[in-house]
Amino acid sequence: MEKEVILTPEGYRKLEEELEELKTVKRREVAERIKQAIEFGDISENSEYEDAKNAQAFIEGRILTLEKMLRNARVINEGDIHTDEVSLGSRVLLKDLEFGDEVEYSIVGTAEADPAQNKISNVSPVGKAILGRRKGEIVEVDVPAGKLRYQILDIH
Repeated sequence: MEKEVILTPEGYRKLEEELEELKTVKRREVAERIKQAIEFGDISENSEYEDAKNAQAFIEGRILTLEKMLRNARVINEGDIHTDEVSLGSRVLLKDLEFGDEVEYSIVGTAEADPAQNKISNVSPVGKAILGRRKGEIVEVDVPAGKLRYQILDIH
């Protein structure tokens, strides 16, 4: 059985857009690059041809990956998101109890996780620690550097 991919509606849409871009634009671009490289002559020592073939292999692999992800996707609907406890799709405001900083995270599936955008996976240390917790609770998170302590300030 193939692994379920948990996505928000936005994440699903982004994967669909990337897939469409790869199939309609990037495939044509790389095919044109291959055609031009072949026109240069001997392809056995043609670095442009080799680069284009590598790009084509990457694009085709990514297309297969995206198609599989979308086929196995479970989209989190607005109705699945709770504001009384942290769940997939929640946006959670946390206060770092050691430094006093506040940070807001969106809890998403692993396919959408992007820490730079404050989107953390439900299986990340912080994500696991806060899932199922309620506003006001204090959670401890084991990380390689020790323990982090957060208070859940808000869930939306």
